Parts: sequence; C-alpha cells; structure tokens
Amino acid sequence: MAAIAYLNFDGTTEQAIDFYSAALNANEVKKAKFGDIPQNPSYPMPENELNLIMESSITFTGGKIMMSDILPSMKAVTGELMTGNNILISLVIDDKQKLAEYFEGLSQGGKVIMPLSDTPWSSCFGMLVDKFGVSWKFNSDADLFLDNVTASIQ
Repeated sequence: MAAIAYLNFDGTTEQAIDFYSAALNANEVKKAKFGDIPQNPSYPMPENELNLIMESSITFTGGKIMMSDILPSMKAVTGELMTGNNILISLVIDDKQKLAEYFEGLSQGGKVIMPLSDTPWSSCFGMLVDKFGVSWKFNSDADLFLDNVTASIQ
C-alpha cells in the first residue's frame, strides 16, 4: 500500500510536472493525457480537454507525487479548484477489499464524489471528501494504467 500526495491543477499540470521533476531531480516521469485513452463515442470529450493531463507521476529519491488536471466539464462535480482543495491523498492498494474498507470508513460523515467502481483507468477507483474536508482518491492499480498508457504512446 502507498499513500501518495496527489496534486490537482487547473490546466497547468504539464508545467507543474516539468517544475517538480527538475526541482526534485526526478528519476522517473510518467504522464497520460485524456486524449491518450479511447473515447466513448456516445460521450465525446470537448477538444480543449483532450490535451490535459489525466494522470501523472514523478518518482524521486524518497517519494512519489501524482498530478492531474481538473476538467472544466467536471467542475460541477468537483467544484472550482482553489488553494486547499487542489491537494489530496491517494491510496493505491492492490487489495480491493481493503480499499473498500478504507473508502467506507473515510466516507462516514463525508461526501462521496465517485463511488468505488470499475473504470477505464482502474479496476477499482473512487473519490471522496471526508468529514474534515480532506480529499481522497482510491485506486487499485494506478501504476498499471500509467505503465500501459505511457508504453503505448512512446
């Protein structure tokens, strides 16, 4: 299991990746744009969102940081991005039962943004804001997704 700092940006993730990679002397950088994954023809993404960062990670001595852009079309669900809600904790755990247990516990008194579900980027993914206002992401296989997407675009 890993608890990873996860940073959200309003269209500037690409620049943040460059900055943090250089500042932290990253030894590995992975990133996937929304346009890198197959789109659902019934719900096409707006053209201006396809080039935004869907998921990224930088690994450096002592840690890992993950980052993504908040889609303009998702702000009705996530709320406007501002200092304070742009940082969350991402729990990456292979054990889906344990992930569900943590999700259930942390959702008590909070607000579920996205229930745990199978998505194109994870076999078990969800988001919530706990009762103290801390945002959490839950992901059973974030590294697998990034590995697969980055391998296909190189």
